[in-house]
Amino acid sequence: MKTAHLLAALGFAGLLLSGCTTNPSAPGSSGSLDLRPAAERPVVSENQARAKIHTDLGMAYVTAQRVGVALDEVRTALAYDQTYAPAHHLQALVFMALNDPASARGAFARADALAPGDPEINNSYGWFLCVQGEVDEGIRMLEQSARNPYYTTPTRPMTNAGLCRMGQGQLEAAETYFRRAMTLDANNIQAVLNLAAIAYRRNNPEAAHVYLNTVHQKSPPTAESLWLGVRVERARNDKETEASYGSQLKSRFPTSPEYQKLIEGKYE
Repeated sequence: MKTAHLLAALGFAGLLLSGCTTNPSAPGSSGSLDLRPAAERPVVSENQARAKIHTDLGMAYVTAQRVGVALDEVRTALAYDQTYAPAHHLQALVFMALNDPASARGAFARADALAPGDPEINNSYGWFLCVQGEVDEGIRMLEQSARNPYYTTPTRPMTNAGLCRMGQGQLEAAETYFRRAMTLDANNIQAVLNLAAIAYRRNNPEAAHVYLNTVHQKSPPTAESLWLGVRVERARNDKETEASYGSQLKSRFPTSPEYQKLIEGKYE
């Protein structure tokens, strides 16, 4: 999996999930399971503090798509503390970016065992399972992540659940998740873009046009959004706007697969 695609699946900002019921295992209740993200919990030892520093650095390197350096930070973090769940989580993300699903699965399992209920881990692990074709279990983990009352970005797992269902051709279920993601964060551009894609696939180019306008008003165009725009405006018979999208695709993303499809006239 390309690192950029991994980041797109895991990196959205959002709002606190509203309407959550009190979790019986939350701090202050009779349960003992701490459902806060492990990365946000207080460190309990000097070694864990050092592991956290290197894990945080590794996450920054993953964001910068410097995966090799991130892997070095993972190794250093785990050398300090093998029980630090966020380090195993980071290791799983690095293995995903390196297209090593077997190693990623093992790292996810270790992270989950060390911090059960962690919403960040559940989001990433759930997305990984969806990518591997284990859709039902992946959706279960994504929904569990979104329900966590401590998780400030439930729009992420909702979007990932939509992508998971969309990949299975289940457009109605996907649309439901994307709309829920938008309710949680109106600026979730990926959710809006995928609603545009669904509208286009349903032969509703007018709705797709509206969604795409929202996307491009709030975010710089991507190769994906421009290519969808070409096809939407082609379906609307708006030659001028279609040409504009095509021109932007050529100038901004001349080496992209989307531009290659435009050159070859592969509109579907």
